[in-house]
Parts: sequence; structure tokens; C-alpha cells
Amino acid sequence: MSAVTSTRIDNKLIESIQLSVCISGNTILDNIDFSIEAGEIVTVVGPNGSGKSTLLRALIGAQVVSSGVIRRLPGLRVGYVPQRLDLERSLPITVRRFFDLPRRVSDQQVEQICRQISVAHLLTQQMSQLSGGQLQRVLLARAVLNRPDVLVLDEATQGLDQQGSAEFYQQIESLRATLGCAVLMVSHELHVVMSASDRVVCLNGHICCEGAPAVVSSKPEYRALFGTGTQGTLALYRHVHDHTHAADCDHEHAAQPDQGGGV
Repeated sequence: MSAVTSTRIDNKLIESIQLSVCISGNTILDNIDFSIEAGEIVTVVGPNGSGKSTLLRALIGAQVVSSGVIRRLPGLRVGYVPQRLDLERSLPITVRRFFDLPRRVSDQQVEQICRQISVAHLLTQQMSQLSGGQLQRVLLARAVLNRPDVLVLDEATQGLDQQGSAEFYQQIESLRATLGCAVLMVSHELHVVMSASDRVVCLNGHICCEGAPAVVSSKPEYRALFGTGTQGTLALYRHVHDHTHAADCDHEHAAQPDQGGGV
């Protein structure tokens, strides 16, 4: 079994060392060394079944791991946006009431964050009546209500069109700037993600390669996963950051491009 500690190392919010996860006798993640620092936007990409969602759940303590060490900042606050939220359409719950689950929050808190994310006009709407884009923005607002140290998004733009996805990721960048939080996300939308990230991690059961987007996109390991035409998908928008990350690519695997979902 793994050891989970709360010791802070340098500026790292979460760190895994030789992390492995086996489910029903199948190795989903093998020997994962990973960390995220304050203020970073890190995106995990990979083919279906590569373990992306499993990695996120393990890092935040929602998935039992088989071996390795996970270290988290003591008192770490995590905001989480899932792939989807399946609501019973007959359940009468407004957006404002949804923000009070599982504990009540003040109107001032709700109104402030809802104005920032442009969902204040939805507070009296029934959750079941929201469009896909509206729902994801509401889930995002709820995730940042308590000013998390790290915002975790698991395929949070699934079902949105390209423009909707771009706007959503721009909102994430804005939140990172105003809240000072790190962002850890899983996505298959390379046309947006590669431009929205400080660091990209290519996963296929193990870490195939990682580093700054411009570096990773030129790596043969990345192209083996996603094809040779993906380097030209970086231009949707690009943020400016004042730090760089070293790339570290050791393995090469061929796989089909991810279309969403996954383990």
C-alpha cells in the first residue's frame, strides 16, 4: 500500500513518487513521478484508457493506490470539476440551492464568484434546465467558492463546441490569475489545451513525456500518441508566463488519439 504524507517539499502542492494503481488485477498507472506547483496550469493528455482520470483521483485522495508515495500540502484546498454531473431531471433544485450543498455559503460569496464567472443570471434557474455550457460554468463556480489551492478539472469541457471550450479555458486562466491557484486538468482537446497550459504531461499508463507545450509538441513521443499534424493546433490562443519547465521524454508509445472519457 502507498504512504500518503502532508509534508511540503519546496513549492509543490502535490507530489507523487513511484505511484502505481492496479484495479481488478490490471495495472492502470505504473511508476508515476509527478508534481504540481503553486500557480501552474498542468494538463494531462493521453489516449482512452491511459489512466488520466485515475491519476487525478489518486492525487486528490479519491482513488486507492497500490504503491508509491503521495505528498500533499498540509491543509490543501481542492476544487474539483467532474466530467459530467448526472442530475435527476425531476429533482427541484435551483443553482443557488446547489451552491449550499453540502454546506451553506453566504449570498455574498456566491454573488462574487458568480459575477466573476458570468453565471449570476442563472441563480434562480433549475439545475436540470441548464445547457451543457451553463452547467459546466456553474460547476466551475462551485469548485472555486472556497478559494482552492489547486483546481482540478476532469474533461470539464466535454460536450462543448470549440468556441465554448476556448472560452472556458480562458476563464480558467483568469481564475488562476485572480485566485493564485494551480490548475490540474485532463483533456483531449489538444487545439486548446496545448495553448492554455504551462506544462503538458503525456500519459499512457506511465509518463511518456512532459514539459512546456512548445517543447512537448515537437517530441516524437507526443507525435506517436497524437499524430504528426497536432503541432499546428497551438494557435487558438496563447497566454504569457514568466517561467519555463524542462521537458523529460523517455519512452515512445503508439496509440489512437483520445476522444474523451477514459480510465
